[in-house]
Amino acid sequence: MRYMFGITIVAITILLMSGCATKKKPISYGKPDPTPYDIRECIQQLARGAELDKTKKVDKIVVHKGKRLMQLFQNGKMVKETRVSLGKNHIGHKLQKGDYKTPEGRYKIVGKRCHPKHYRSFLISYPDAEDIARAKKMGVDPGGLITIHAQPKWNADGRGDAYTLSHDWTEGCIAIPNKAMDYLWASVARGTTIEIYP
Repeated sequence: MRYMFGITIVAITILLMSGCATKKKPISYGKPDPTPYDIRECIQQLARGAELDKTKKVDKIVVHKGKRLMQLFQNGKMVKETRVSLGKNHIGHKLQKGDYKTPEGRYKIVGKRCHPKHYRSFLISYPDAEDIARAKKMGVDPGGLITIHAQPKWNADGRGDAYTLSHDWTEGCIAIPNKAMDYLWASVARGTTIEIYP
């Protein structure tokens, strides 16, 4: 046993000295994240209401879950549409916290947020009174904090949109590309109606 151990040590030493041992390659983590946007500037802009462009004002958002499509309407006319990603368990209406479903029904935009993880987001008025009553009857927590949000930091420049938009990966939120979020940010005010269809 000692003899075998000695031979192994000698062989390793020879390999190292001869330069035949393979060097460890440095671990590659891909391209670094783009420079993060200034969240403080976003918050200040939001506080002043300076993010809104009244010429682009949208009065209704419509989401078709089955088509993975969001449409924006101005005075009854569709002015923009974008692909979306949904909750991981997207089929059916959200019933409770943790079910990974995207709600269905008519809601309102009740808040706008400069988001440290997903660029920017809009808070949706889920759960409403009907959702709360249903959850109470079922003896479950209806959950909340459902948003329309943009992309994770690694996809800030949109290079991964084809991948993210081909998957349902949220916890029940509606995810859109950052470029589409820029349009929404400038055109959607608090109180705007959102209709989410199966």
